[in-house]
Amino acid sequence: MDDEPAPIVNIPKILYDINIDSLETSQGWVRNGQYLSNILEPYKVDFQIIDKLAKDFRYVFDSRKLKAGNKYTMIFKPGKKHEPLFMVYEINATDYAIYSLTDPVTIKLGHKDVERRIESAKGTITSSLWNSMVDNGYDPNLSAALSEIYAWTIDFFGIQRNDHYEVIYERLYVEGKPIGFGKILSANFNHFGKDHFAFQFTQDSIRDFFDENGLNLMRAFLKAPLKFSRISSTFTNSRYHPVLKISRPHHGVDYAAPSGTPVFSIGEGTVVKKGFQAGGGGNYLYIRHNGTYTTAYMHLKGFASGITNGSRVSQGQLIGYVGSTGLSTGPHLDFRVFRGGTPINPLTMESPPAKPVATKHIERFKTLVDEQLPLLRNVLKVEDSLAIVK
Repeated sequence: MDDEPAPIVNIPKILYDINIDSLETSQGWVRNGQYLSNILEPYKVDFQIIDKLAKDFRYVFDSRKLKAGNKYTMIFKPGKKHEPLFMVYEINATDYAIYSLTDPVTIKLGHKDVERRIESAKGTITSSLWNSMVDNGYDPNLSAALSEIYAWTIDFFGIQRNDHYEVIYERLYVEGKPIGFGKILSANFNHFGKDHFAFQFTQDSIRDFFDENGLNLMRAFLKAPLKFSRISSTFTNSRYHPVLKISRPHHGVDYAAPSGTPVFSIGEGTVVKKGFQAGGGGNYLYIRHNGTYTTAYMHLKGFASGITNGSRVSQGQLIGYVGSTGLSTGPHLDFRVFRGGTPINPLTMESPPAKPVATKHIERFKTLVDEQLPLLRNVLKVEDSLAIVK
């Protein structure tokens, strides 16, 4: 007996969680200065309904936050554009607000499905990591994420031409269109010919990045106290001072940066000195991190709110802004590190790692490294191993 044909099943057409099989739609984009009332009034929506949506459901979505350029969709019965049933406003690439314009009048939030694909990026430095990412067509925000991962181990103000990187990461898609990236799974940054591997691993509910030996990439101190600058003067026992016109020791590193550039504490500690020195460091801060290390930040334009003598600061906390106060020829940060009261070169300082992979997790970590390391070493073939993460 021949198999009978499978029955035809009509799959309903769903848009924003709404069955629109027997409905019509039209789209628009919020214009500059346009409010909810401006959008709905041409559709003859009663003002009381508009007022109720705007005021009574602010806790669900505040309609005052409609953004120019964002899309909205009107849904109505065929031939009845002046009797819309719903308006759907896209808050961002993934989230939307459904305005029910008939009884019951409500707003509810919805979310588009996000597809996570495992993709890769690679490149060689010719000028900067950011430029390399852009030149190769990658999301430039990926460079910031990579900089954060290696903030404790690589000084990105000192990266060299021909340094190179490989990254395996999640790229996010909505309706087949890329909207950004998710987690970085693993990476390698080759600096001065040395590989620096990073593998994302979660232990005891805490996610960190570790090298191939299970050592945490996070350190007690960040490699630099600001994100965007260039080194204009290094640690030396004899430097010609441009203002005093004499040679004298310069036991710090000068980071040239625009006035107002944020300055961050390289580690957790306590502010032990805060003041002003007209003939020297200008506005300055000293932070004691432990019984061994103290750092100094000089020529600041000003201090961050709440920074006083005795203040506790965390690693990466904003403490001030680049300036040109004191004995200075232009905006820069004079950054110094003292070990046991003796100045040391910040660029060569070794910082101990944070908590490594625990013994009880080491086998699981080794399995992860065994999976990721070959992909990093042959990153061009990662696309052949494309994975969809549901």
